[in-house]
Amino acid sequence: MLSIVLFGLIAAAAEILGGTLVILRKEWPRKVQEYLIALSAGFLLALVFFELMPESFALLGHAAPLYIIIGFGMLHFFEHTIVGHLHFGEEIHHEVMVSKVASFSAFGGLFVHAFFDGISISAGMQFNFHIGLLIFFAILLHKIPEGLTIASIMLAASQPRKNAFIASFAIGAATMLGIMIVFLLATVDAKAIGIAFAFSAGAATYVGASDLIPEINRSDNRITPLIVFGGMLLFYLSQQYLKMFVVTGM
Repeated sequence: MLSIVLFGLIAAAAEILGGTLVILRKEWPRKVQEYLIALSAGFLLALVFFELMPESFALLGHAAPLYIIIGFGMLHFFEHTIVGHLHFGEEIHHEVMVSKVASFSAFGGLFVHAFFDGISISAGMQFNFHIGLLIFFAILLHKIPEGLTIASIMLAASQPRKNAFIASFAIGAATMLGIMIVFLLATVDAKAIGIAFAFSAGAATYVGASDLIPEINRSDNRITPLIVFGGMLLFYLSQQYLKMFVVTGM
């Protein structure tokens, strides 16, 4: 449990770091943000198809698709219905993000997103620690860009710097909330871990295919789409290394 909490804290810290970089006027070049998103998208989608979905079917059988589609649909519902949908990088378009209402909507969307990140990390690590590590790494890759995004939106909406920091901190805390929710469910019903794992497979599919890939497709940089394949390759190498780690007992 302590190790899972530690990984959750690292992911949350990366979120806060991204926000702090903006608040301190140390913004990253747009290309760097795009490359991190592309790497994350490739890694995350490879993770979904090679690990999360197969393991969900192995664990829950014919019930797995139901929980996978619920995970996908719930994140879609929250991001498009409960709060306005947010695109990474939208903060640089001042004609889009100018009102405080819009900044709170963006905050709500990223808060929900981060909450499901925490569920994915916790469920993955409780089911299979090595798969959980892959999930953690996939999520970590887009945490700093996420922090950059929310802090930039807050400042573009003329929010004080204090609010920009609070927003990035709160989204980091949402990741920890997701992690703790899975621990709570596990004490009630052990089967809840398997359900949360399949649920996270659907949520991860949504994040990769609906949140991250569209941002890459909108980029004029031809290198960025290639980095998606780099993310897939990075997943494969990470997966092979972890398998070797298990076999050799290193």
